[in-house]
Amino acid sequence: MQVGDLVKVKRASIGVPMGSIGLILRSFKPRADYAQGRGDRIHEVQVYGAKVEFNRRFLGRDLELINASR
Repeated sequence: MQVGDLVKVKRASIGVPMGSIGLILRSFKPRADYAQGRGDRIHEVQVYGAKVEFNRRFLGRDLELINASR
């Protein structure tokens, strides 16, 4: 997944129901001591499926790619 991709949230969290749609704004690796070779990236997503649009950070495994940007 990369910046500009449209994604769906696979795991509900506070204020973000499962199935919410969002757009990836930023993507980065976590600190090395935290990741320990897992390869997960953190994505900052602008969420549209909730009552109020806002930005939230998710791990890549909690997102499903809907449409990739070209």
